[in-house]
Amino acid sequence: MKIWSSEHVFNHPWETVAQAAWRKYPNPMNPSVIGVDVLERKIDCDGKLRSHRVLTTTWGFPDWAAMLIGLHPVTYASEHSEVDPKAKLLELKSTNVSLQNFISIDEKLSYSPHPTIENATLLKQEAVVTVRGLSLASRLEQMVTNTISSKASAGREGLELIIKKINEEVRDFKSTAEVLVDDMKNTMENLDFE
Repeated sequence: MKIWSSEHVFNHPWETVAQAAWRKYPNPMNPSVIGVDVLERKIDCDGKLRSHRVLTTTWGFPDWAAMLIGLHPVTYASEHSEVDPKAKLLELKSTNVSLQNFISIDEKLSYSPHPTIENATLLKQEAVVTVRGLSLASRLEQMVTNTISSKASAGREGLELIIKKINEEVRDFKSTAEVLVDDMKNTMENLDFE
């Protein structure tokens, strides 16, 4: 078993980062996730949004490792998430569905307001990798944790791209709304009510 963990600070408010996390895939910085399907989504009695999604992925394993464990080009992961808007906490927990007899990858991501930096969000990320029944288990676990580490960096870059897109959408919406309000004011001024 290998454990990998990381923390990262996004210099954006929690609301923006949480929204970006929902819109994270697909993105050019992490092309291994090729699809996301929502199986269930509900708001519980405490006002928390709970979701269950399936992620369709491809892995960049070396050919020899893929052949050894019988890896197919497309694999699946199950993700359960919870958004608590009152506590400003987004938690995502995922586990692989494919190849569970040989390998388990359990990942947890937690997004919350940074405790000391205003308008910043703290991401805590952890992955536990366990390979079973293979003679090169330790080597494979290390390869997988290395892959997770490199993809985590790309994932954070991808999230920043989505945050940039969200900020552009907000600016565009604001600009359009201002034009519409000005047009409405001009129209109202030109109306003759007599």
